[in-house]
Amino acid sequence: MPAKSLPVENDGPDETAGPSKSEQTRALILETAMRLFRERGYDRTTMRAIAQEAGVSVGNAYYYFAGKEHLIQGFYDRIAAEHRAAVREILDRETDLESRLAGVLRAWLDVAAPYHEFAVQFFKNAADPDSPLSPFSQESEHARLEAVSVHREVLAGARRTKVPEELRDVLPELMWLSQMGLVLYWIFDRTEGRERSYRLAERGARLTARGVALARFRVLRPLVLEVHELFTDFLPGMTKVLPDPGRRAAATE
Repeated sequence: MPAKSLPVENDGPDETAGPSKSEQTRALILETAMRLFRERGYDRTTMRAIAQEAGVSVGNAYYYFAGKEHLIQGFYDRIAAEHRAAVREILDRETDLESRLAGVLRAWLDVAAPYHEFAVQFFKNAADPDSPLSPFSQESEHARLEAVSVHREVLAGARRTKVPEELRDVLPELMWLSQMGLVLYWIFDRTEGRERSYRLAERGARLTARGVALARFRVLRPLVLEVHELFTDFLPGMTKVLPDPGRRAAATE
């Protein structure tokens, strides 16, 4: 009788395997789009031009990205992923809240540096509150939540900072909003190496750390909650689905 063959052990996916052809094509289209956006501007770059430069068919480009807006979402997701990777060493090493936050903000400036001129050109599109390209839009939710989760980790690992339970979900969102203020300043920063943006990151981290430390006092917690409620009620993209007070009043008349 022939010897019975032994089952081949499967140790799981090959961790050394590189990206698939599909992943490579998607990355190529995104890289090409980012280059053309920088060279020609967002409005003057078409999906046909992106496909031609990338050496793929227009149909193939649309297969991976339904339109230019989806390419920008891919860009947002890439920045978020690169930033999370860049902050890993900082968050593993630092335990002081100010040092953790300053490191996270500096890391974002480092990751975003190659895209500064593109961001300047692109700002008028992203600043439109009705645009899916806005960082506050529903389409940008994935990248936004990823960024907020980084700030949640910043707080969680700050050993000497006690965050009241009722503020644990509030503070990371407020910290992300302060980062958006830094991003806006960075877009307009023309100093060499964006030196003033790095200084703003350091000082902003210091003020934020002091504010979080003060939030442990019970008397100040309602103020923090009120600030957060102000943003979630009125800021596009963060607004919760609330009943219209005017309609509710009319219904009771």
